[in-house]
Amino acid sequence: MIAVPRWLLLVLGALFSLYHVILGIYSLDVPRSPWPTVVALVLYSVATVASLWPVKHMRMPDWLAAFDLAVSIVLPLLVTSQLDPDAQNGYATWYVAAVGTLMTIAAARRQLAAAWLGVIALAVQSVIWADPLSLGALGVIGSIVWVAIAHMLTSALTTAARETRRYAQAEREAAAWQAAQDAHLFEGRMRLAQTNRIAAPMLRRIADRGGDLTEAQRRECRMLEAAIRDEIRGRMLLTDAVRTEVQRARERGTIVTLLDEGGIDDLDEPSRDRVLSRLAEAVARSSADRIIARTAAEGSPVAVTVVGLREPEGTVSAEDTDDLEVEFWLEIPRT
Repeated sequence: MIAVPRWLLLVLGALFSLYHVILGIYSLDVPRSPWPTVVALVLYSVATVASLWPVKHMRMPDWLAAFDLAVSIVLPLLVTSQLDPDAQNGYATWYVAAVGTLMTIAAARRQLAAAWLGVIALAVQSVIWADPLSLGALGVIGSIVWVAIAHMLTSALTTAARETRRYAQAEREAAAWQAAQDAHLFEGRMRLAQTNRIAAPMLRRIADRGGDLTEAQRRECRMLEAAIRDEIRGRMLLTDAVRTEVQRARERGTIVTLLDEGGIDDLDEPSRDRVLSRLAEAVARSSADRIIARTAAEGSPVAVTVVGLREPEGTVSAEDTDDLEVEFWLEIPRT
C-alpha cells in the first residue's frame, strides 16, 4: 500500500485555499464595495488555518466543524451582497470554490454532516441569488462533487482501518492460541520425559525379574506411582523441595495428594517460590495420616490450601475419609 505523507496533504490543502484567497484579492475591484469581501477573506483564512492546523486527532472537533459551517453560510452572503447576479463577475465568485474546499477539508476530517450542510446551503443560496442554472456556471456542482468524493474516500478509509484492526486482533488471537498449543506440547513432552526418568529404572527391574518383586520393591513401585501421579496432577505445585518433602512424608506412611487446578499459573517466579516453600515446610512439619494440597480458584486471595487429616484411633483405614479428623488447615496467600 502506498502511503501519502500527511504533511503533503496539508500543503496541498493550504495551496488550494491560498489560491482562492489570491483570486478574491485580485477581484476586489469587481464588487460595489470591497469591504464585505475583505471580511469574507479574513473569515475564510481563519477557518482554513484552523482546519488544516496539524493536530493529533484526525477527526475535526465539533466546535470547529460548526465554525466552518457558519463561515460557509456567511461567505456567499457577504460576497454576493456586492455583486450583480446578471453580470459577468469572473473571479469575484471565488467564494464558491472556497466553500467547496473548506467543506471538503471538513469531510476529510470526518465531519460529514457539516460538510454536506455547507454545500447544500451554498447551492440554496446560489439558486436564490441567481437561478438554478447558476449551479453549473458558478461551479457549485463541482464543490458538491468534491465533498462527495471526500465522503466516499473517508468512508472507505474508515472501513479499511476497522478491518485492519479486526485482522490484527485476529492475528494476535491466533498467535496466542498457537503459543498456548506450543506451551501445552512442550509441557507434555517435559512431563513425559520426567515420567520416563522416574519410571524407566523400575520398569527395567520388573522386566528383568519377570514381575517377581520383593515387598520392599513393591513398596518402591507404589512410591514411584505416586510420584508420577504428582507430575501429572501436581504440575506447578512441584519443586525440588516439595518433591523431597512429599517423598519423606510418604516414607513415613502419609498419603499425600497434590492437585493443581491452574490457580497459581499467573504468579511470578518469586511469588510462586515463596508459596511452594511454605507448602514444603507444611508437609515437612506435619504428622498427619493424609495431606491434601490444592490450588485455590483463580482470583482468590489464597494461592494454595493445605489440609492435614488424622485417622482416629480404631479407624480401619485412612481411605475412610468420613472418619478423618482435621489436624491442620493452612491457607497460603498469594501475596
